[in-house]
Amino acid sequence: MFTKLLQEHVRRGTLTLVTPDGTRRTFGDGSPRVTWKIRRPRTMLKILMNPDANLGETYMNEEWDVEEGELVDLLTILRTNVEAAVSGRRVSTLLGPVTTLFSSWNTVRASLSNVSHHYNLDEALFRAFLDRNMHYSCAYFREDGMTLEAAQVAKSEHIRSKLRLQPGARVLDIGSGWGSLAMHLAERADVHVTGLTLSTEQARAASAEAQRRGLSEQVEFRLEDYRQHRGEYDGVVSVGMFEHVGRRNFDRFFNQVGSLLAPDGVALIHTIGHTAPPVPTNPWIARHIFPGGYIPSASEVVRAIEGCDLVLSDSEVWRRHYASTLREWNRRFQASRETFQRSHGERFCRMWEFYLTVCTTAFEIGRQVVFQFQLAHRNDVVPLTRDYLYNGQASDGTVADGR
Repeated sequence: MFTKLLQEHVRRGTLTLVTPDGTRRTFGDGSPRVTWKIRRPRTMLKILMNPDANLGETYMNEEWDVEEGELVDLLTILRTNVEAAVSGRRVSTLLGPVTTLFSSWNTVRASLSNVSHHYNLDEALFRAFLDRNMHYSCAYFREDGMTLEAAQVAKSEHIRSKLRLQPGARVLDIGSGWGSLAMHLAERADVHVTGLTLSTEQARAASAEAQRRGLSEQVEFRLEDYRQHRGEYDGVVSVGMFEHVGRRNFDRFFNQVGSLLAPDGVALIHTIGHTAPPVPTNPWIARHIFPGGYIPSASEVVRAIEGCDLVLSDSEVWRRHYASTLREWNRRFQASRETFQRSHGERFCRMWEFYLTVCTTAFEIGRQVVFQFQLAHRNDVVPLTRDYLYNGQASDGTVADGR
C-alpha cells in the first residue's frame, strides 16, 4: 500500500525508496532528487497509519534515513505530492476540534510548564543557530542576499516603525524571549521596555545581556504571565508568543492587550498563522516541540480582535520569510551538530533537525505564513497609508535619522 501510494501520487521530484529487504523503486521525475532508506519492516505501516505523528517519530528512532539528497528534499516531495492524499488518515484530523481545545487549554500553570519544555533548553543550543542578538522569530528578508543578522534588524525596525514610538515612551513586550527586540527598541527608539517571559533561562540571559550593554535602566525582564500583569503602556508588542496563547484564550489575550494599551498607544502582534481554515496542532510538534501551542488561522484572530475594544489599523502577511529564516537556522545547527550529538544525543539532534526542516517546508509549500496585526483604540492613531514604514529606510533596516 505504501509503494502504491507513492506510485500514484509522486510526480514532482524524484523519490527512490529503499525498503528493508534492499528493494529499490523510483517514483516521479525531476528535481529535487532524494533516496529514502527504510530500515525497519513495520516503519512504512506506522507512517501510513498516522503520518502527522509518526513520520517525525520514526525519524527520531532512526527507522529511516535520507541517503541521496537532504531531509528537506524528502519532506518537500512528500508535502508537494502526497500530503493531500493521506490527509484522511490523520488521527489529528478525526479528533481535531476536541484535541485542539484540550491541548491548548493553557492555564497560567500549564503555560509555565509548556514554556519550560522548550525555552528552558540550555542557552548554548540557541546561540549555536540563532543570529548574534538571539532573535527566536521570523526575520524580514527585505532584499535578496541579506544575512540573518541584517534580516533580524530589518524585522525589528519594521516593528519599531509600526509602534510609532516617541523617545521616553513605555513599551510592554509580551513574550520577550532572549530580550533581543526589547533591547533593540531601547537602543533605537530611546524607550523604556518591560519584557514578560515565563522562561527562567531567557530571563536570566536577557537581564545579563541588558546589563552588559548598559541598558539596565531602560529594560526590565520579569518572570510573569501576561494575564497577571498590570500597567499602561504607549506601545504593546508581542512577537512569536501568540502561538502559545491557546485558542480558548484568544479573547482574553486581546482584551488584556487593550487594557494595557494607553488611549493613544499602538500594539503590534506578530504571529505564525494559517491562510487556510483552522486546523489542529500537528501532534508531533505538540509532543516534542511546543506543547500547548496552536497556530491560528486569520479568521480566528480577526474574530477575537472584533470582540475587544481595539481597532485593527493594519494587517500584513509575510510569505516565505520564515522559510528563509528556518533554512539558515538549520544550516547553523548542522555546523554544530557534532557538538550537540555528544552533549544531547543523536535522538535529540534528529528531533531538532526534523523540527527545523518540516517547519521550513510548511512555509515554503504549505499555507503557513506570518501575520502582523497592528492595533489601536482609535482609528486616527496610525497614519492612513504605509508610507511612513518605508520612507528613508536603508537596505539593512536602519533609517536615515539613525534611530
